[in-house]
Amino acid sequence: MAQVEVGIVSYTVSADYFAEVGADFDTQAVDDAVLAQLNLLAPAGVTVHRNGTVTADEGVADEAREVDWPALLQRIDLDQILADNGR
Repeated sequence: MAQVEVGIVSYTVSADYFAEVGADFDTQAVDDAVLAQLNLLAPAGVTVHRNGTVTADEGVADEAREVDWPALLQRIDLDQILADNGR
């Protein structure tokens, strides 16, 4: 099934947040883990890519445009991801 671009989501952890928690992390691994979790939470047929572009199967494109990405991001346990990716 063909995929169409339906939006963009900013999922990467900001440098300010890393500075706030005050430790050294593998930032690429943290962002990869957040992306992986976000894709698990996204509806079937919807994919968030490394560059933040969201694509969806044509049949779920309208549903994908309505996803509350900030709400999905809040469901991700960032503290655990940081704990798993410290240096």
